[in-house]
Amino acid sequence: MKLFNRARDEQTADASTAEVAESIEETGESGQRGYTAPKGRPTPKRKEASGGQRGPVLPPPTTQREAAKRAKALRGSKEDRRTQAAERRKKMEEGDDRYVMPRDRGPVRRYVRDVVDSKRNFAGLFMPMAGLIFISLFTPTPQVQQIAVLVCTVILALMVIEGVINGRSITKRVRAKFPDATDKGLSLGWYAFVRSTQIRKLRMPKPRIKAGQKVD
Repeated sequence: MKLFNRARDEQTADASTAEVAESIEETGESGQRGYTAPKGRPTPKRKEASGGQRGPVLPPPTTQREAAKRAKALRGSKEDRRTQAAERRKKMEEGDDRYVMPRDRGPVRRYVRDVVDSKRNFAGLFMPMAGLIFISLFTPTPQVQQIAVLVCTVILALMVIEGVINGRSITKRVRAKFPDATDKGLSLGWYAFVRSTQIRKLRMPKPRIKAGQKVD
């Protein structure tokens, strides 16, 4: 009986030793159960984890008046808002890609604007022509209305022909200057045509090139 008990005790001891060794391997080389294997990056600091905020986080507003008061404090004073609006408009007029519309962003669109602004086009008569048609509608003389319509029709036909020619020319120049550009020819031609129909002083972004100036 003693021999059997001794064998049983040795088997129990061996099993306990194996469990302890397995536990040490699982908990890491330090042998501590609270040890966690590294994650491949340092643990973020408290300031980084909180998004750079210091101090306690304000509780959400409980009333609409409190919410409006907080929003007003974040917006700042009227003078600050006016200054920021003026700064944004100035940057937009200068053609800064951070402030202009998405259709005007990029060196390709900037180059197309420069080419259009360097020329005088029939399309620039679009707004005066629309005003002429509007005025002729209130003229009681039929002959004046017929002449105005005829003149506007001729100008409109010249605008279309000029727009097609300029669109092809600008697309060809863009392909030569920006071989990696992905803009479609139709998109570039339409962008140039819309730009040319606007009055020069009202174009946005403002022209950087004077009329008649050469653009490479």
